[in-house]
Amino acid sequence: MIKVGLTGGIGSGKSTVADFFSELGVPVYNADFEAKKLMNTSKIIKKKLIAEFGLDVFREGILNRAYLAAIVFKDKKKLNTLNNIVHPKLTKHFSKWALRQVTPYVIQENAIIFENNKADEFDYIIAITAPKTLRIERVIKRDTTHIENVLARMNNQWDEAKKNNLSDFVINNVKLSETKKEVGKIHKELLKLVRAKKGS
Repeated sequence: MIKVGLTGGIGSGKSTVADFFSELGVPVYNADFEAKKLMNTSKIIKKKLIAEFGLDVFREGILNRAYLAAIVFKDKKKLNTLNNIVHPKLTKHFSKWALRQVTPYVIQENAIIFENNKADEFDYIIAITAPKTLRIERVIKRDTTHIENVLARMNNQWDEAKKNNLSDFVINNVKLSETKKEVGKIHKELLKLVRAKKGS
């Protein structure tokens, strides 16, 4: 089973690209979604989050995302603490999920693969990129938020050029029709790599 990481800065269009891979029958694990689910269901994670961020981190037993985001996206130490609480459990959860799949390869969509030193957990990494102005526009429209909030989140992620240089594939996600073609090409290439690995 080959594991592929799909990464990129906020607003780059990771979810759009992930959907294109899903259409090709590739199982996609959304790390952000699964992490939020674990924060709401894992008793161990809940206990650690309350100890670190206070009782207000949960409201009526549900993760108070706005409260937590206001803390961690303005303080890199707090963000690192949050990641250290959640990501070990997330890594185990992904590994178990991957073992249940029967496809040649699986994808994990994760914005902070490099920031969390998780690159070694994948056989290949695909980076999604787009001009910064376009990324900001997308996030403001998607989240109905202010530019200051978007920039604060961007500042906690690596520069896209740095991620691109360390990735095996790079998709410039500006025009959707071109992006979809690129996904098709990478899919074929990954299937070839899987066959080569089996034959070696």
